[in-house]
Parts: sequence; C-alpha cells; structure tokens
Amino acid sequence: MRTWLITGASSGIGRSVTTRLLEQGDRVAAFVRRPEIFNELSDTYPGKLWVAPVDVTDTRVLRDAVNRAFTDLGKIDVVFSNAGAGAFGAAEELDDSAIEQQLALNLVAPIQLIRAVLPHLRAQGGGRIIQMSTMGGQITSAGGSMYHASKWGIEGFTESVMGEVAPFGIGITLVEPGNVRTAFGAALTIAAPIEAYADTPVGHVRQYIEAAGGNLTGDALGDPARVAEAIIAVSVQSPAPERLVLGSDAHSAIRAALTSRLSQLDAGRAVSESTDFPANP
Repeated sequence: MRTWLITGASSGIGRSVTTRLLEQGDRVAAFVRRPEIFNELSDTYPGKLWVAPVDVTDTRVLRDAVNRAFTDLGKIDVVFSNAGAGAFGAAEELDDSAIEQQLALNLVAPIQLIRAVLPHLRAQGGGRIIQMSTMGGQITSAGGSMYHASKWGIEGFTESVMGEVAPFGIGITLVEPGNVRTAFGAALTIAAPIEAYADTPVGHVRQYIEAAGGNLTGDALGDPARVAEAIIAVSVQSPAPERLVLGSDAHSAIRAALTSRLSQLDAGRAVSESTDFPANP
C-alpha cells in the first residue's frame, strides 16, 4: 500500500487517479474545495481516503493542509499536483482578474505545493512528485496566451527543481497530456470578445468553442481512465522520467513544435556565434 497526496482530486484526471488508487488498495489524501463530493468514496473505502477542504491558491491554507496530511498519514509516497483550469481569450481580451486567477491556480499554487512538501519528502528520505502540465506547456495556440504562460512557467520551475532535489531521492515527472475527455473544456474561463479579433485566429478558435457547445474536450481522443493508469505506472518507474507525454495528439503537436524550434535555432547559428569575442590570433 502506498499513500498519495492529490490536488484537484474531485474531477477529471484527478478523480480518475484517485478512484483507481483506492480500487487497488492505496491511500489518498485528497485536497478539494468541497469535501462532501467524496462522501460516497469515503464510505466505499473506509480508512483509505483522507480529505481536506483546500483552496490551493491560498498558500497558508495549502501549507497547513500539507503539514496535517503528513502528520496524520505519516509517509506520503507520491504527490500529484493536478489542480488547474484554463482561460481563453486574446491577451488584451482577458481582464486583470482572469489573468491573476489563471496564474494563481496554474503557476503559483503548484510552486507553493512543491515548496510545502519538499521538507517532508527530504525528512522521510525521498518520494515522488508528479506535476500536471499539458501539451500546452510545449506548444502554443491563439487565444491561450495566459494558459500557456502558466504552463510554460510551471515547466521551467519544475525542471529546475528536478536537479535541486535529486540528491535527496526525490524524483519529479511532468505530465503533458493532450486533450482528454473530461469537463476541463466546459470549465474554461472565456473572455468577452473584442470585435477586432473576430476574423483572426483567436476569433476562429472562439467560433470552434461555440460550435462545440462550450466544451472543447467533450469528444477528445484522450481516455481519462487510461491517462490515470499511465500516471500511476510512471510513479514507480525508476529513475523518474522528466516528462510523460500522453495522447497521440500531444505527441504529434509537441514533436512538430520541437522540430520547428530546433530548425529555427540551427538557422540562426551563424548569428549566434558572431556575437562572441573574437578568438585569440
């Protein structure tokens, strides 16, 4: 039996991972906004589900919940930082509050979660952190500027921390799924449109969202149950892979983006080298 700590455990991929872990006999510390959503699971798996009401964007509450989870449960083997949401709109369409909320939930909260669990993981001699990202942490699309800012930001933070904590036996994996058939798309924060963007890539994506009934992921390729199985499987892989790309759409899109980026890098090599001090004669 292993013990997991999971944020965003009440829906989507977080719920799928939580349910599968309980089915196989593991324990889960679930951080959710509404604990009552887990009443049925708590009854089905008595003693296996530890639930705390947590708004992960409140750093003090988050840190207190982390400390209580480690105190009550003892060793926690895996921390699955999964809470997140999306915002859509051109950069100037999104209002200040939407921008602040996006960065607070997708960037600041996971940073603070990782900071909060690290002392406990070091003290217990190691552990595993799985940080949810997205293919949007490697690629970009029109209308997703703030979402991509948050995901590219958490990727940079997490990749740096990997090297910091490896000496303590703490492994970290970034998970980069493509579109998964969850309610994620239906929960998008969508900015009020600016007419100037109507016939631009942002406007075209907005039309696609409207045509999908407001749920971009309602008929996505990704199977949340299979995604959950892959995440659980990677938690015992040693050494921990830096990234786990899930979904054929994610693999194709990320590969194309990296190939294009490498091509552009190589094309500018002469200019890059021209800015060095001249070699000594």
